[in-house]
Amino acid sequence: MGEENRQETEQNTGLVWKDRKHWMWFPFSFTKYRIEDGRLYVEEGLLKSEENECLLYRITDISLERTLAQKIFGTGTVCLTTRDISDKVIYLKNIVNSREVKQMISKMVEESRVHTRVVGREMYGMGQDASLHLDGGIEYEDMPPGPPPGPDDM
Repeated sequence: MGEENRQETEQNTGLVWKDRKHWMWFPFSFTKYRIEDGRLYVEEGLLKSEENECLLYRITDISLERTLAQKIFGTGTVCLTTRDISDKVIYLKNIVNSREVKQMISKMVEESRVHTRVVGREMYGMGQDASLHLDGGIEYEDMPPGPPPGPDDM
């Protein structure tokens, strides 16, 4: 009965996935990971806890690293490159079913981008002084009148 209540509570809060950093195959760690409400949370620490969050649509690249020891113990490290200011790279270290988690995150990132209608400047590094319009034009706010700068001007 307790398991059913926990699962029902997780569904109501929007929790999609959670795990923690493993040592061999044992989850003896104070680093916890979870995906909830379009965000990835990483919580670290025992006496002093620190929690960081990253919006899923800000993840730009996902890769998987598995050492020989990780392969033996059924874990892996998912590396997430982000456009987040505080965490440029997030490592989900020694998690179980790492390949499936990588694929799940990749799918969720794409869905999140579609849902939030993220435009090119968010993903591809255009400065904050420019905005991309649906017709393909770029509007520069702090630029002098005239044509926008070309590739040789930047």
